Amino acid sequence: MEPLRILQQELAGLLAGLVGLLPNLLAALVVLLLTWLVASVVRRIARRLVGRTRLRPSLYHALVSLLRIGIWVVGLMVAATVLFPNLTPTKLLAGLGLGSLAIGLAFRDIFENFLAGILILIRKPMKIGDDVVCEGVSGRVEQITIRDTYLRKRSGELVLLPNSFLYKNPTEVLTDRPQRRITLEIGVAYGSDIRMARKVIRGVLDHLDTVDSSRPVDVFATGFGDSSIGLLARWWTGSTPIAEHRSRDQAAAAIKSALDEAGIEIPFPQRMLSFRDPVPLASKPGR
Repeated sequence: MEPLRILQQELAGLLAGLVGLLPNLLAALVVLLLTWLVASVVRRIARRLVGRTRLRPSLYHALVSLLRIGIWVVGLMVAATVLFPNLTPTKLLAGLGLGSLAIGLAFRDIFENFLAGILILIRKPMKIGDDVVCEGVSGRVEQITIRDTYLRKRSGELVLLPNSFLYKNPTEVLTDRPQRRITLEIGVAYGSDIRMARKVIRGVLDHLDTVDSSRPVDVFATGFGDSSIGLLARWWTGSTPIAEHRSRDQAAAAIKSALDEAGIEIPFPQRMLSFRDPVPLASKPGR
């Protein structure tokens, strides 16, 4: 019967401990209830203020979420110290530090994307509707969240880019301004008058409706190719990809017609071969 007596003593001690812990347990529950009330009030206030601020909704909700997490962390720490009086704040903070380190190592990529998303939303390098290019990935920004940025490619596919990818790599925002400068390469025959060719091309571009005539139009000779002299025309047009395609299409067609009318040839690719020694020509019998 000795084991039974020991078991009864242990159960009695455990019950006495629970009874003694009831006041602390009730106090800890009250602390958790107050924490829940404070977090709920913060969320309701945030919903009312979301339309009155200039912050992006994603950033605003992220900041509110961080604030609520902070409230719950403080509430849980207070509840733990109330429930277990021997657990001092110093010990609790030390345990949280080790736990945070382990969690940080395990979820490093998630936290990295989260912080990159916060920085992107704060700095506002791009906005919804912008066309961007990053490491060969291009598309229109449809949504910016804390973790990902949604790009809609010109072919219709949706691409989800981690925010850390956009933050670490060079990102070109094509529509940062209403206009941008584009170029078009033209080749003219070696026998052509380069000054006349430049004048014709510049005159064509000055009268196109997709070219901003208030900004300079430039035509430069760029070098000597295998079959032509290279010319580079550049002008300002709309910054969207469709505006670029339309302007380039209009300019190419108009320049081709104008050069034909001026008698300036755009040669086909060709190559002249020369032989160091005479090459004998074979003749057919009887000739």
